[in-house]
Amino acid sequence: MAETKKQLSPPELVGRAREQVEELFGKPIEAVTGFEQADGKGWTVTLELLELPRIPDTTSLLGTYEATLDGDGNLLGARRLRRYPRNQSDPVQREEDA
Repeated sequence: MAETKKQLSPPELVGRAREQVEELFGKPIEAVTGFEQADGKGWTVTLELLELPRIPDTTSLLGTYEATLDGDGNLLGARRLRRYPRNQSDPVQREEDA
């Protein structure tokens, strides 16, 4: 009889993404800012990594990364989307402009 694989829950998938991205890039994860299904087969997780710590901390550089995982939580790919100082906020986007 074939074994049925237990599907990973969203928190488990995010945890796997955090572990693998931190290991791959060697930088600590500051936050998870997005999670969505990708093409119906895998998952996309958006993470903020501490790229360059500085003093004062408000001048540290962060990077926004996107990681793609398969349904089993294996990392398929990861890329940096942007790099920015911690004290730089995103411009506010109104819903009607989206």
